[in-house]
Amino acid sequence: MASSVAPLALSASAAAIRENPKRIGVGKRGGNLFFKGKAFGRVSLAVAVNVSRFESVTMAPPDPILGVSEAFKADTSDVKLNLGVGAYRTEELQPYVLNVVRKAENLMLERGENKEYLPIEGLAAFNKVTADLLFGANNPVIQQGRVATVQSLSGTGSLRLAAAFIQRYFPDAKVLISSPTWGNHKNIFNDARVPWSEYRYYDPRTVGLDFDGMLADIKAAPDGSFVLLHGCAHNPTGIDPTPEQWNKIADVIQEKNHIPFFDVAYQGFASGSLDTDAYSVRLFVERGLELLVAQSYSKNLGLYAERIGAINVVCSSSDAAARVKSQLKRLARPMYSNPPVHGARIVANVVGDPTLFNEWKQEMELMAGRIKNVRQRLFDYLSQKDKSGKDWSFILKQIGMFSFTGLNKAQGLFDCTEVIKVERDYFWRNEFGNVAFAGVILPSERGGN
Repeated sequence: MASSVAPLALSASAAAIRENPKRIGVGKRGGNLFFKGKAFGRVSLAVAVNVSRFESVTMAPPDPILGVSEAFKADTSDVKLNLGVGAYRTEELQPYVLNVVRKAENLMLERGENKEYLPIEGLAAFNKVTADLLFGANNPVIQQGRVATVQSLSGTGSLRLAAAFIQRYFPDAKVLISSPTWGNHKNIFNDARVPWSEYRYYDPRTVGLDFDGMLADIKAAPDGSFVLLHGCAHNPTGIDPTPEQWNKIADVIQEKNHIPFFDVAYQGFASGSLDTDAYSVRLFVERGLELLVAQSYSKNLGLYAERIGAINVVCSSSDAAARVKSQLKRLARPMYSNPPVHGARIVANVVGDPTLFNEWKQEMELMAGRIKNVRQRLFDYLSQKDKSGKDWSFILKQIGMFSFTGLNKAQGLFDCTEVIKVERDYFWRNEFGNVAFAGVILPSERGGN
């Protein structure tokens, strides 16, 4: 703690203080107060007051997403559901560690692998399999060495590294972000000092995609802007463009000389198919566009705490890819030096081993299947119980972990009090009105009414 010195004037004579300092508790040994100087009938004493050098630091508001989980844990109710958690849960609402992950970790123990630092760009085996998984191993951009891949700290770290790259090499460019989007996107670009604006995405009238508004806003953006796109399972809406719409989006981006920037956090987890969920990225690559893709293995392999992901930059030549990679490494070095090895080895072992890879695909299908099943059952349940005439079909049209209800905090969970009465639960969700289906459990799943 730092000290602040405050002057204090006393009426006692300086001579009296020096003659008997113990009477008023001051002195070189007896107290905290002593002023050494000439006597003029009054003496100034110094008072040491503990004042933090960080007094000007204000309390930050709770995170609008993670804050929901904190509030949920603090709630003492026995009947509560956390519909804001962005992590897969079993039907018993427990975290799920994939069996294939346990097998991969056992392999690592058997091999006695060390914990040495990785290179700045990460584990070479991971970088190879993650690019192959995203683009397809036989894709010309892989065969021609036109992809710069750097392992990073899951999706967030990959996005942040790419934002730093944009800020340094495209200082006049703007990033276009969907409205709404994942809550951390804006934080990432704000902290990287990259300007952004929003393009229309969600249509509250249809609880679907505002496709015309999206295209119009992308067209209106300055040429050469970066357009942040959710590769699949849009967060928080669960609303994805159709293949035909993706083609039209690519037309506009190509026409405007924009740079696509994909955030791929749910490959394989959304539909249950790795190839289906990579459609949008591969389409843009096939059309010859240079682009960025941030990857995460938090959802599809359940490696939430391992912070494993990658930033990929597809370039027009192998020479450009080598230069881009060198600069990504240069930016990563002062940020976090090098990435963690444990999660990278898990991914490399699972994707690189045909047996484990097939087992992983089966487990992804099971996870995606549970989410689809919850969607169907919730749609059936709400359609039966809700007498307001509301059309709940958007639940089935959306995909992935999240569903955007468009409801505000005052409207309750589903704007349907009868459903809430039947459930007799407290529902925790975030302020944006999106629901994580992994946290939904229906009465029949737990022996309820």
